Amino acid sequence: MKVRSICLVVLSIWALNAYASAINVDLGTADPFAVLGGSTVTNTGPTTVHGNLGVWSGTAITGFLPGHLTGGGTTHATDAIAMQAQSDLTTAYNFAAGESCPNVLTGQDLGGLTLTPRVYCFASSAQLTGTLTLNALGNPNAVFVFQIGSTLTTASSSSVVFTNGGQGDSVFWQVGSSATLGTTTAFAGNILALTSITLNTGANIQCGRALARNGAVTMDTNVVSIDTEGCEATTGVSSVPEPGTATLFSMGLLLSLIVYGRQSRKQAT
Repeated sequence: MKVRSICLVVLSIWALNAYASAINVDLGTADPFAVLGGSTVTNTGPTTVHGNLGVWSGTAITGFLPGHLTGGGTTHATDAIAMQAQSDLTTAYNFAAGESCPNVLTGQDLGGLTLTPRVYCFASSAQLTGTLTLNALGNPNAVFVFQIGSTLTTASSSSVVFTNGGQGDSVFWQVGSSATLGTTTAFAGNILALTSITLNTGANIQCGRALARNGAVTMDTNVVSIDTEGCEATTGVSSVPEPGTATLFSMGLLLSLIVYGRQSRKQAT
C-alpha cells in the first residue's frame, strides 16, 4: 500500500508538470510588426496591415499600394529597426521551439479540437481543416504554443476561435519551415516561421502577426492586425469559471498526499 501511495504522488507530480501552462514568448522589438519578411514582402490587392511592415535582410517590399498600413504602422525596409526585429524574432523563435512539450499531436488535424493553454507539438507538418477552438479557461492572457516541425497549412475557410477568454496575441505558432493559410481562413496568433508565410486570397490574421525569418511573406487581399481590441472571445463563456488545469492537478497531488498520510498512520498503529 505504501508503494501504491508513493506511485500516486509521483504520478500527480508528473501530471502537474505535463499539463502546466505554456510560457509566454517575448517578441522584443518584433512586437510592433504585423508583417516581417526575411527576403521579400509582396502583396496583391487591398491588403490591410495594422502595425509595422518590414523586411531584413532582403530589400523588396512590393504591392503597397494597393495594400496599406493602419494603426500608425510604419514601413522598415532593410533598416536598423528591421534588422533588430529580425534578431529578436530569432530569439523568440528559438525560445518557443525550446519549450517543453508533453502534448504531441502529430498526425492529428487541428480542426474539430478544443485545446486548453499548453504547449502542443507536431513532429512534422500540422493541418487545420475546419475550426480549432482554444479554451482559455477564463484567463484573458492564456498562452498557447504550437511547435511544428515542418509546415503549417490551413484549408479554405478554416478558423481559430476562442472560448472562456483569451486572444490571439498570446498564441504562438513556431513553424519549422513554411506556413500557408488557405483562402478566407480566419486565423489568430503569431506565426513565427523559419522560412516563408503565404496568405492566400482573403485569409486574415486577427490579433497576430506574420513573421518570417529567412523567406518571403506573400499576401493577397488580407488583413493582418496586431490590434487586440475586439478579438477576445465573445461566446462560450461559462457562468461558473472553470478551474485551471494546473489547479486541478494540484488538488490531485494534495489528495494523494492525504491518502499517503492516512495509510502511513494506519500502518504505524
